[in-house]
Amino acid sequence: MCWLLALICMSLPVSAKTPTEVFWEDLVPEGFNELAPTPLMNHENTMAQLQPNAPVVEAYNGKYVKIPGFVVPLEGTDELTTEFLLVPYFGACIHVPPPASNQIVHVTFENGVAIDDLYDAVWVTGTLSTEGWQGDIASVGYRLKGAAVAPY
Repeated sequence: MCWLLALICMSLPVSAKTPTEVFWEDLVPEGFNELAPTPLMNHENTMAQLQPNAPVVEAYNGKYVKIPGFVVPLEGTDELTTEFLLVPYFGACIHVPPPASNQIVHVTFENGVAIDDLYDAVWVTGTLSTEGWQGDIASVGYRLKGAAVAPY
């Protein structure tokens, strides 16, 4: 009977599987000092990212996960967001210098997803990749192909 249940679970699509809950501290390799020095200003009076090449945890590459955080929209319409950065605290990448690259996840939703309120934390579920991403406002250590967004 157990083998039948295991066979059924293995044949389920990824979206039907239970995601692994991942928290921001999980995305930092053991022994890496994530504490950064005082923020720097560049000549355009904007704050620079302090650790744009922070190492990632390769064990999460290809894993189906669920991560809490705040949305920094990058692409989409008034109703649907197709691309955003997921960050560990409100205002990251906008009002304060971006956190270390291993503390930012670049998220894409092929068809877009409704984000109700940017002030509220959300859970984002999808397949995580350790392939980085470079944008205008930050270097990112992780990418996530989104499957769902839910209130935190």
